Amino acid sequence: MKNQGLELLPQAMDVDKQARAALKRQKPLCVWFTGLSGAGKSTIANLLEKRLYAEGKHTYILDGDNVRCGLNCDLGFTEAHRAENIRRVAEVAKLMVDAGLIVLVSLISPIRDQRRFARRLFAEGEFIEVFVDAPFEECARRDPKGLYARVKRGEIKNFTGIDSLYEPPESPEIHLRTAEADPEACVKTVLQYLRLRLDIGS
Repeated sequence: MKNQGLELLPQAMDVDKQARAALKRQKPLCVWFTGLSGAGKSTIANLLEKRLYAEGKHTYILDGDNVRCGLNCDLGFTEAHRAENIRRVAEVAKLMVDAGLIVLVSLISPIRDQRRFARRLFAEGEFIEVFVDAPFEECARRDPKGLYARVKRGEIKNFTGIDSLYEPPESPEIHLRTAEADPEACVKTVLQYLRLRLDIGS
């Protein structure tokens, strides 16, 4: 890795990811929720964390709105800034997985190549892509943050699903159709996948 002309190499540490995970008695993971605004990503991630926390799991949510209030408050919504937003969140999620956590990422993350970049940061089986799928019309009807109404009034430009592209996942590990299933049912689906495929316990 090069930084300002210097050749940088990762520093080896004596306590590694496996040791941290063993201390927490869990498999570290990144569960990446992607979908349109209003599809239900944050709601499902929040409910999932509550369930995992109640079971003694060590978790953290990286929510798109929250990271833009702090870590990424210097970024706008241009194509380049959106790519940097994904890059930073993915790198932070990787550090958290290295710390032995189950990380729940809730981001629109509209571009497939950017989600592929995130996946490549993780070891095989550590990255779980969850497509939170709701029709555009349903998302606009819900409009929990009033964003669709603002777009309609011309107050917001480059809005994903209207004048900015959203590329649905082609082969996500989990596909949730939130117009057909309520949040609790969606959480149950995610938990069943995690328990059956990844042995995170009951």
